[in-house]
Amino acid sequence: MSANPSVIQSVTDVLGGTPVFSGTRVPVQTFLDYLETGDRLDDFLEDFPTVAREQAVAALDLAREALTQNASPPR
Repeated sequence: MSANPSVIQSVTDVLGGTPVFSGTRVPVQTFLDYLETGDRLDDFLEDFPTVAREQAVAALDLAREALTQNASPPR
């Protein structure tokens, strides 16, 4: 699966190709770090106002799809 270009982009000229939210310089890893440490989505959006709520939710949808698309059925 490839990331939706309206959500995440990786361009050599932007942070050396680090995946960022499209149209921003905010690394997707920063978003994941926020969630990992227990911060809320609203906390992240407040700290990074260039990221739209729709982009963040779409990134979570992409992550869910990536994690579940090849999951084995329960035995």
